[in-house]
Amino acid sequence: MRPPLEFLMPSQMGAEMIYSFVIIACSLMVYYATRELYELSSYKGIKYFRLAFLFFAIAYFFRYSIRFILSFFNIRTMHEFLPEYFGIMGPLTLFFFMYFSAMAVFYLLYSVMWKRWNGNSKMIYVFHAVAVIISLVSIISRRSDALLGINLALLILISFVYYIAHRDSKTKKRGNDLYAVYMLLFVFWILNIMDIMIPSFLQQFQMLIYLASSGIFLAILYKVLRKTGN
Repeated sequence: MRPPLEFLMPSQMGAEMIYSFVIIACSLMVYYATRELYELSSYKGIKYFRLAFLFFAIAYFFRYSIRFILSFFNIRTMHEFLPEYFGIMGPLTLFFFMYFSAMAVFYLLYSVMWKRWNGNSKMIYVFHAVAVIISLVSIISRRSDALLGINLALLILISFVYYIAHRDSKTKKRGNDLYAVYMLLFVFWILNIMDIMIPSFLQQFQMLIYLASSGIFLAILYKVLRKTGN
């Protein structure tokens, strides 16, 4: 096992800790700020919106755990993070990160599309199944290109669905939706997965990704707090 050289760079781990704290804190604040609104309205869209950010908080907790291990042991590829070095803990941590990340995005998608899909609860089971499959592929294939391909395909699919929803609602709620913010959120979700799967690939742009991702979550939190009057 490689010596923990990168762990000796406190600025990197400090930035990682601050970034994770901001995302987790924003996600939990969104989740709790919308509780009363959901209890008063019982609106299904709010329910799945809240669950999306609860799952984002959990996903980023596991993401920080992975990044901590990668830095501590100076690991350059996810292949080294799996069973040979870490027994079952490596695969489990990666599985949970991928599962909660995927479900966070699926819940966010469903919060917008549930009316169009006639509140079909079976879609939730489909999303869970797809999230489990993605997570299993992540720990079985160990091929970063395959995982990135899957996530990029999901991004394209989600982008198309959101485009259709945005186009159909544009005349009804012009300028009153989070379409652009959600799309940026999905893009940076993919970049965060790439940052985990190929630790050295986006290293030069890491701080930019962190700042942009934090800005998106802070923007959503601001809109939620303004909406709920908190």
